Amino acid sequence: MKLKSTLLAVAATLAVCGAQAQTVRIANQGDSLSLDPHSLNESLQLSVTNNIYEPLVGRGKDLNLAPALATSWKQTSPTVWRFELRKGVKFHDGTPFTADDVVFSLRRAADDGGDFKGVVGDIKEVRKVNDFVVDVETKAPFPILPDQLSTTFIMSKKWCEDNQATRPVDRRKGLENAASFRANGTGPYRVRERQPNVRTTFVRNGAYWGKIDGNVQEVIFTPIGNDATRVAALLSGEIDVMEPVPLQDVERINASAGAKVIVGPELRTIFLGMDQKRDELQFSNVKGKNPFKDKRVRQAFYQAIDIQGIQRTVMRGASRPTALLVGPGINGFAADMDKRPPYDEAAAKKLLADAGYPNGFEVTMNCPNDRYVNDARICQAVAANLSRVGIKINLAAETKGTYFPKVLRRDTSFYMLGWTPTTYDAHNALNALTRCVDVNAGTGQFNLGAYCNPELDKLTLAIGSETDKKKRDDMIKQAFKIHGDDIGHLPLHQQSLAWGVSKKVSLVQLADNFMPFKWITIQK
Repeated sequence: MKLKSTLLAVAATLAVCGAQAQTVRIANQGDSLSLDPHSLNESLQLSVTNNIYEPLVGRGKDLNLAPALATSWKQTSPTVWRFELRKGVKFHDGTPFTADDVVFSLRRAADDGGDFKGVVGDIKEVRKVNDFVVDVETKAPFPILPDQLSTTFIMSKKWCEDNQATRPVDRRKGLENAASFRANGTGPYRVRERQPNVRTTFVRNGAYWGKIDGNVQEVIFTPIGNDATRVAALLSGEIDVMEPVPLQDVERINASAGAKVIVGPELRTIFLGMDQKRDELQFSNVKGKNPFKDKRVRQAFYQAIDIQGIQRTVMRGASRPTALLVGPGINGFAADMDKRPPYDEAAAKKLLADAGYPNGFEVTMNCPNDRYVNDARICQAVAANLSRVGIKINLAAETKGTYFPKVLRRDTSFYMLGWTPTTYDAHNALNALTRCVDVNAGTGQFNLGAYCNPELDKLTLAIGSETDKKKRDDMIKQAFKIHGDDIGHLPLHQQSLAWGVSKKVSLVQLADNFMPFKWITIQK
């Protein structure tokens, strides 16, 4: 009865919008936390705002770089990139797009209030050459700048000024502004209605400068957190697309008359991180010291995790266990280094005893329950594994709307995170996840446990400016070896994508888990 009433509520919510032949109804387990394209560097939010806003350099269906608001780009010197801008483009409110918007947006993205300081942190200066040419100077040679900017979206300078939204606001502090709820981009779809955590309605931008391959005129995006409700909505035809599909429901959906599951590899790596900075953990029964500062404790946690068991029972085979923070498909991935230490409870117990914890200890583990595939269940399995070596985990699983602000404040001792390098290059993961945290420089922005090795920092900096591919790949290998030897994080796996799709719908599934509305077609 509870499922039926919830499903009826979902149906009522969708019916309000009067779905038509060229309306596609999409459900996700969570919502985009903001419409501000510079507020959170989080995949779902980027996927949603990618339909409203555009970067200078985008990506095609093959994930290769493609012209977007810049028609071409080239290096005019080792540290200067010149971008030729697209003419005749207008924002949704009719304001013309010019170089002023690019200069403004790249400076806005670097502000402390948002998550993109690390993304644009290698930029020294942005200069307007004329209305349709911009020079971007980097602090050192940075050959992957176009890749780096592929998710840094351009906003209207005038609109932001008129709406007091010239700076992104810090979601960690619960702050919001006009750009959190309203949007004015250049993209193929514009926002008609926004009800956070209820429904967001997008309509096709009739004045869009580019080609829209699909035929969808309206998109209704609805967060449905309950797995069973989401599946039931797909099978009943109340929604047309959903993700993720609970792994236990893949066969049932594929056996249905009206829907199917599209499965593919994802570039995201799921891993665990530990507070390695504080002298005393915030959330542990160990007082006066921090167990995670001891490599033996970190290795004990690593070897206590039965990753094959998690792959078999929790992920139902839809994962790829990993020892690295990047997987296949990411430039710099080295298969010969992708070897985890063996699962060994006895070895884990000995390591804990040698570190001074023969009876283990207690620590809180923070996890989302609506962001990654089976995220809460993975954390439950890890907690059960660790209990067998004497570690008592107090599991705190919560919705991503409260989870991310908490862990991004570093208000955690032990946490789960997933990372997709938006540049499809290992430097992105190294820079964001493993570099020593420097708030002013924007490095280590998602290194939430503050792991730090100066040797790795130097290598990451050198990788960013190295143009010789062999030298660069060798340096990436060396960097991952240092991180692996340190047990800087506990990599788990790369998860698989599983989207439930009506048989009336065709779309493009990308390995970065973005869902461009402009490539969706629904049969009339």
